[in-house]
Amino acid sequence: MIAPSILSSDFARLRDEVDEVIRAGCDWIHIDVMDGHFVPNLTLGPPIVKALRRHVQATFDVHLMVESPEHWIPAFVDAGADILTVHYEATPHVHRALQMIRESGKRAGLALNPGTSPDGLSYLLADVDLVLVMTVNPGFGGQSLVPSTLAKVAEVRRMLDEAGRQDVHVEVDGGIHAGTIRQARDAGADVFVAGSAVFDEPDRALAIESLRAALRE
Repeated sequence: MIAPSILSSDFARLRDEVDEVIRAGCDWIHIDVMDGHFVPNLTLGPPIVKALRRHVQATFDVHLMVESPEHWIPAFVDAGADILTVHYEATPHVHRALQMIRESGKRAGLALNPGTSPDGLSYLLADVDLVLVMTVNPGFGGQSLVPSTLAKVAEVRRMLDEAGRQDVHVEVDGGIHAGTIRQARDAGADVFVAGSAVFDEPDRALAIESLRAALRE
């Protein structure tokens, strides 16, 4: 699945940008939320998600790059998120955060930074619907994929498969474009966040088809 990240979109025409990539054939809309603490940048909050939700029917894949995500989960649930992903590193109570998301009726994701071991996932296998392996350090768009993270993608996929959790998505975010997407797929990913690879291109349909074509090669 292709999930364009609106972090790379033109915020001045955000609804039009989202409509365009949906018409171009994307699967999800990836929404990066940054608090200026867990990561250096500051991005959008629940009101923007709520405003988009009134006009957009696509799956909203909300990635919370925030400290203490437990404080923000209810607001993003109310705003219309479909999937909420929290960082393993962002709270000492990650199990509680995942349970909060699932109890709200939403799908729960767990994100792992490039330097974070997947070992902790072994205690949370029953509590996730998605695992997001960050293939760059979070906080900025336009970075190059960190090659060592592909081995982590493979390890996460192996852990899930051995636990009988083939239903859990493995998502990758960072440096994904036509030249890297197949490597990520071969490692075990099935959801691909693409920011500049989609929004920096004038023809978004062609950009998304180029990613799909790379997966078919």
